[in-house]
Amino acid sequence: MRPIILIIFLLLTTISWSQNAPTLEECYELVYENYPIAKQTEMLNSQQEFEVSSINAERLPQIGLSAQGTYQSDIIEIPITEKSSESLNKEQYKAILTINQLIYGGGLLDAKTEVEIAKYNADRKQVEVDLYQLKTRVNQLFFSILLKQEKHQLLLIKKTELNATWEEVKSGVKYGTLLPTADKPIEVELLKIDQDIESTLKDKASLISSLSSLIGLHLDKNTVFKTPVVFTSKSSDIKRPELDLFQLKKEEIDASTLLLSKENAPQLSGFVEGGVGNPGLNILDNSFQEFYTVGLKLKWNVFDWNSNKKERKALQINKDIVDNETEVFNLNTNIELNEHESDINKLGELIETDSEIIALRKIVLDATESQLRNGVITTSAYITDLTNLYEEENRFITHTIQLELAKSNYNITKGN
Repeated sequence: MRPIILIIFLLLTTISWSQNAPTLEECYELVYENYPIAKQTEMLNSQQEFEVSSINAERLPQIGLSAQGTYQSDIIEIPITEKSSESLNKEQYKAILTINQLIYGGGLLDAKTEVEIAKYNADRKQVEVDLYQLKTRVNQLFFSILLKQEKHQLLLIKKTELNATWEEVKSGVKYGTLLPTADKPIEVELLKIDQDIESTLKDKASLISSLSSLIGLHLDKNTVFKTPVVFTSKSSDIKRPELDLFQLKKEEIDASTLLLSKENAPQLSGFVEGGVGNPGLNILDNSFQEFYTVGLKLKWNVFDWNSNKKERKALQINKDIVDNETEVFNLNTNIELNEHESDINKLGELIETDSEIIALRKIVLDATESQLRNGVITTSAYITDLTNLYEEENRFITHTIQLELAKSNYNITKGN
């Protein structure tokens, strides 16, 4: 009858504690949605819109207004003996409105736009990489909670077993079939179990609190989590977002290189200047005059002492550095995958051995229980065998959860 009682007890306990707990995959999704760094995606979107809009504004007419008033110590003197006109004013005033329109920019503005787009793509991918790396932290917290949860369940089973045995032993003491102090070791062991239960629950509550903060979802300390069944892929391809980031960084460097090549291209613009001044364009007329000027302007940096060329070479070195970082990342990732595979294989073997040991421990404990009822052995010997079984069951559960953790870490490392 005892196994049935234990099952009913655990079911009632689980039902009373059950609350909606997110799965491991849901925790990943919640991190992507709620972790503060995720807000940077929207910020980057707005930043890119403003940057591109600012570049496009350079295609529109550029309007400027200037005004000045001066007093000069000398003026132009016309060497004419008979002065029929008045002298020029030493005070001069001028207000000018200027309109410049880019006609041909050599592709410079398009290159600037490409740089901003490439930078935005790389920055956004960096946010994705940062969020992806949080999945490892989610794993550690999630599976640590599972370990504490399963340990707590085992402690409850052990306590129930001991309580049942304790009642039998006390009955034997009462009727003189067992020694008067036979029940004391069990009582001590029950107190120790209560201590372990309290410590385990506090550890679990702390871990749940940390996970709750990480994923941005309130979780009750009594939330029951389900152990996921993780499947690993045998594909050799690594699909990490870091690899995409390296490629986007190279594209950003290419865009910057193209921009540098456009900076020395000729630029043609038209301009119109209109204003009023005293004097105006006719400096011999001492009155306020309206005037305007229309023209074309060519700007071409013909020789820059190879400065532009050197900057492009520096960018090429940056690109080589990114290639080297990619190579190092692939190497380290493959080493890490091999370590995870080794852990998975080792834990699988340990679990098989654990099952065999538990089966043997149960046979020993059944014999010990019978001997205890008949007064052949002491309660201390029984507690030792019960504890040995509990430790083996705890080791089995630990290895089982560690196996799923190793599989999950393998998938994260691979990018599945």
